[in-house]
Amino acid sequence: MNDKIKILEQKKQEALLGGGQKRIDAQHKKGKLTARERIHFLMDEGTFEEIGMLVQHRSNDFGLEKEKYLGDGVVTGYGNINGRLTYVFSQDFTVFGGSLSETHAEKICKIMDLAMKNGAPVIGLNDSGGARIQEGVVSLGGYADIFYRNVRSSGVIPQLSAIMGPCAGGAVYSPAITDFILMVENTSYMFVTGPNVVKTVTHEEVTSEELGGAMTHATKSGVTHFACANELEAIQYLKTLLSYVPQNCEEDAPSLPYEMGDERRAELNNIIPDNANQPYDIREVIEKVIDNESFFEVHKNFAENIVVGFARLAGRSIGIVANQPAVLAGVLDIHSSTKAARFVRFCDSFNIPLLVFEDVPGFLPGTDQEWNAIITNGAKLLYAFSEATVPRITVITRKAYGGAYDVMNSKHIGADMNFAWPSAEIAVMGAKGAAEIIFKNEIALAKDKDAKWKEKETEYQTMFANPYRAAERGFIDEVIEPADTRIKLIKAFKMMENKVDKLPKKKHGNIPL
Repeated sequence: MNDKIKILEQKKQEALLGGGQKRIDAQHKKGKLTARERIHFLMDEGTFEEIGMLVQHRSNDFGLEKEKYLGDGVVTGYGNINGRLTYVFSQDFTVFGGSLSETHAEKICKIMDLAMKNGAPVIGLNDSGGARIQEGVVSLGGYADIFYRNVRSSGVIPQLSAIMGPCAGGAVYSPAITDFILMVENTSYMFVTGPNVVKTVTHEEVTSEELGGAMTHATKSGVTHFACANELEAIQYLKTLLSYVPQNCEEDAPSLPYEMGDERRAELNNIIPDNANQPYDIREVIEKVIDNESFFEVHKNFAENIVVGFARLAGRSIGIVANQPAVLAGVLDIHSSTKAARFVRFCDSFNIPLLVFEDVPGFLPGTDQEWNAIITNGAKLLYAFSEATVPRITVITRKAYGGAYDVMNSKHIGADMNFAWPSAEIAVMGAKGAAEIIFKNEIALAKDKDAKWKEKETEYQTMFANPYRAAERGFIDEVIEPADTRIKLIKAFKMMENKVDKLPKKKHGNIPL
């Protein structure tokens, strides 16, 4: 038996080396951790249990039968993160560049299946050159097996993807289906076709970083939700993100203990400028309302005219969607609509209540927006809110104009509670444009057209640019002093903690994609 145990230990030591010390050193020289080092920093100490350590590929083509490594380029298993069960796969770039083979894919699928059966999150640490070309179609089939499981798991268990190195070709689609993507600046990239193919087909000269680096996807495409300075920061972000979400769709997000004190925040009374066209940072409102330093922003550098993220209110996890008047006056456009819609649907999938701060002058006009389908993309946000059955509360801080008022979680599309500050302006459009239309003839006949226009603008503003007409109709449940916002929200969410709301029986809806 001792001899047999020695053989086992030898095999384990061989597996721990992956593609060998030389390739491990090369990984470190690039400023990257190895697959096992990433798991070490991610999981609670001593909790990781590996599955499939001794797996080898089965291919005999192109000389692969002479080059085999235990584990076949991916470390898979389960353990705890902050005491909670989590499944993980970590691709090993030291073995065939982390390329995906038939057995590599089978290992990933095995832990995805276990995660679904046991109702726990899956984290993918991606560092792969793509499909293992020598294996041909079985490698492609392996990707499809993973994609299928990603889709089946969507909305059932949280799925997080950290891109720690290259992620090219078919490899990008699994992360794209998952709930959140994190990338590391300067060492990770994602693209369907690399710079060489781009140059051949379109004659564009572009680097990997420019084409699909972390900042490119964080600012231009919105593919990644977080751009992290280094791998350790990415791992810390994964842990923080998990702390706001439940294990699965049947559970509630973890709550922290909280004792009520003086919940009034007098500073909120002074945030809205006297000039309705003057910008302010909606994050100031968010920070004053939520628990201290609990805001975890998502998609920070993309579509900055809307702010989304997780926070805690009296210890409970909530999702926040807020127009940002400091960027493009807070208008809704294509990118902000899709960014917010995606976030709303995630929160609704995992029983995370939604809080909306509204200050929106409307949808962004222009040919660029119309030709690129602002209608369809704006409808995604409308659909997402209308479909959501979690507790939903809106606070209108200032402008709520036109169709954007409807879309931003209005009472009419199923919001549970709608509050407004006294500074709220709820109308079809701004007073200036409204006066020009309603009083067009009167202004045209006036001797002093500018003075008449100003007079009618003031008349419209007095009549409609306030929260009281909407409150009279019951579209606003209460007009509140800004300083009381926090306590009102705590009480309202507490009141709705046992909310039950079901969608009509159907297979699934047809969201405007």
